[in-house]
Amino acid sequence: MSDSQGELPAVSRRRVRLALRAAREATGLSQGAVVKELGWSLSKLQRVEIGEVAISPTDLRALLDHYGVADEGRIARLTDDARVARRERYWTEQDDRQSLPAGLRQLIQFEEAASIIRIYQIGVVPGLLQTAEFAGAILGWWDQSLSEEDRRIRYEHRLARRERVIDRDGAPRLQLVISESVLQHEVGGFEVTARQFEELVRVADRPGVQVRVLPFNVGAYTSSYGSFTIAQLDDADAEDAVLYREVYLQDELIQDPDVVSDHQKAFERFWGKLAYDEEVSRAMIVARIYELKAWEARAKAAGADSP
Repeated sequence: MSDSQGELPAVSRRRVRLALRAAREATGLSQGAVVKELGWSLSKLQRVEIGEVAISPTDLRALLDHYGVADEGRIARLTDDARVARRERYWTEQDDRQSLPAGLRQLIQFEEAASIIRIYQIGVVPGLLQTAEFAGAILGWWDQSLSEEDRRIRYEHRLARRERVIDRDGAPRLQLVISESVLQHEVGGFEVTARQFEELVRVADRPGVQVRVLPFNVGAYTSSYGSFTIAQLDDADAEDAVLYREVYLQDELIQDPDVVSDHQKAFERFWGKLAYDEEVSRAMIVARIYELKAWEARAKAAGADSP
């Protein structure tokens, strides 16, 4: 995480919008009443409160004054957040922003600010935990959909995410549920896949990281959610969380509390009632590693025997 969460525009924007909504609700005013008195359009306030747009410091102070917020320290902090929220991500190069999905650009910031990250993954090992060669093989699949430059930028940022989130001091806690199908898919060949699972085991053995496998026989409805990530910012507040979903090359970051809560409940069910525990899950991954290595040895032997 950066020295200050105020350096993370998406996080600052979220903090501002939640504070403004809470201040309005404390007055008992409806959105309609507020915009009527301020001469704003209803859509303007709605977009600010859902985080769709960043508010200017001038408009922020107008709202806080209207809501009767007089604490100078609080006003100053929120004004600083409003300024930061209008900036682009501090470490993302201008050219890179065109190659990264909008939802991912926001997720990167929330991951760095999170206290715990929960991931449910179908198909392949999630990007946050991919090795360099595995990530390269994955992105190679999209050679018909993404330019070489876009694939290069996504590859570099995928590896940077791991360094900034998983490999740093003070990393967030991580709970990962992978579908058993993840273990069956080969990416980049037997060796690449085996090394990826070896790395997954190494990460799972770290303090603060837990990995569980969801078996095939739990029912098809579990896949209806698709893969998703929940970044929770405050350990003590389950509602202080955002949801990220990705399908094919499309993604979205969702802050609607009802949608986030629905996915949190699904994850809790997968984690606590349906998935194997960490010990059994680790054994399954290790067994798959041995299987992949055996297949690789057979393939090499067959190649050596060929004329």
